[in-house]
Amino acid sequence: MSATVPELKQISRVEAMRLGPGWSHSCHAMLYAANPGQLFGRIPMRFSVLMQMRFDGLLGFPGGFVDRRFWSLEDGLNRVLGLGLGCLRLTEADYLSSHLTEGPHRVVAHLYARQLTLEQLHAVEISAVHSRDHGLEVLGLVRVPLYTQKDRVGGFPNFLSNAFISTAKYQLLFALKVLNMMPEEKLAEAVAAATEKQKKALEKLLPSSS
Repeated sequence: MSATVPELKQISRVEAMRLGPGWSHSCHAMLYAANPGQLFGRIPMRFSVLMQMRFDGLLGFPGGFVDRRFWSLEDGLNRVLGLGLGCLRLTEADYLSSHLTEGPHRVVAHLYARQLTLEQLHAVEISAVHSRDHGLEVLGLVRVPLYTQKDRVGGFPNFLSNAFISTAKYQLLFALKVLNMMPEEKLAEAVAAATEKQKKALEKLLPSSS
């Protein structure tokens, strides 16, 4: 059976806004830039995408929960971004998607995406170090390696083997696909390689049945 890219149930922004008070709304931002550089002078970088290491050791996009009683989605997102990045304001024009999360908690996850220049992206990285939440709730920004090395594990597959918060991995894969940043077959190959790596690691940890 061929590998596939896992997905969550997508709904429109209008549908999301009609959800009742029993639903929570999370808003996160994917900031990215075209990157003409080459790793080791031979592996195209293609794009640089920012994610962050959280206080709980999980990877995710900058953002957080928005209380719809007091904030619009964009105002609430910008408030959180100001604490973790220290700069940049997104608008409704940057809205990309809404997905319903799986599990006992009723959460609709909204993702925004904005393409920057590589210089602007670097400026965000510098600003984030001086933000209020740096070293507390946010332990640092990381760039997603959007390439796969010859061993078919190094790079993006290894990155996908990390632990992600809630919908973050699904949102990353979705955004890379719909923004045409990586072909779907390459995404599926990376997901399959990451899954196989995690399976082998688990097998090593489990005691032998013999």
